[in-house]
Amino acid sequence: MGKPAITEETLTGSVAGTLLRRLGATTGIVVLSGSSGRVDVARARLFADAGASAVALRWFGGDGQTPGICEIPIETFFAATDRLVGLGCRRIVYVGTSKGAEASLLASVHDPRIDAVVAISPTSVVWGNIGPGRDGVSWPERSSWTIAGRPCPFVPTDPDWKAGHVDGLVSYRGLFEHCLNIFPDKAREAVIPVEATAAEIVLIAGGDDALWPSLDFAEAIARRRKDAGKSARLVAAPDAGHRILLPGESTSRSTLHAHGGNDAADASLGREAWEHIRDLL
Repeated sequence: MGKPAITEETLTGSVAGTLLRRLGATTGIVVLSGSSGRVDVARARLFADAGASAVALRWFGGDGQTPGICEIPIETFFAATDRLVGLGCRRIVYVGTSKGAEASLLASVHDPRIDAVVAISPTSVVWGNIGPGRDGVSWPERSSWTIAGRPCPFVPTDPDWKAGHVDGLVSYRGLFEHCLNIFPDKAREAVIPVEATAAEIVLIAGGDDALWPSLDFAEAIARRRKDAGKSARLVAAPDAGHRILLPGESTSRSTLHAHGGNDAADASLGREAWEHIRDLL
């Protein structure tokens, strides 16, 4: 007998995006892309093909949503969990990339129903908004997230920072490293309390990430978990960049922002990570 059929449904309202439902699946995946705002249906299909039901979530930029990543309620992600639990999924896994990894880790701290998080090119701290809030205003800077209506502490941005370039594209890695150094107190307040989640954590990061120092962040998360007597699995490669490619993926690079790495290294790390991700399913 073949695998049960996968149905595809466009979601609107409090849970927006695309649902790939596999009949009888007991594992549900929430797929969160980064600041591109992409609804990553291709990645969700990868998980559906592996036997899970998956939601590629639109969590900003859609109808009725904040146009940018600005004071996004963490409860947005609770609703996605609700949807998968309602389908009969007993195991919930979040797979987030970049800002989506930031969201996934925070959500797992506040939602005990999340059993595992795969944080790809993650951060260990909360950062400020990317783009405008509902008021259409980008500045003054605000937190990316709220919980129970309260903004989460965040590391602010230095508006006087001068951009660096890699292969002619803007590299923001130096900005994030600079802000951690000049705002150490804010950085301590903004740490994501990963020790507070019971979820399993898999961290995937490249040492050549040109967008932000994701491997440094991942190592900080792993240390924090270890200090709390908990574990985190770190899958890393020194020559991979920000854009990690899981098997079969061919996500295009940004034409504006440097990602670092290269296609071969990004795909190699993705293949290695996939073996660990499958264990979570």
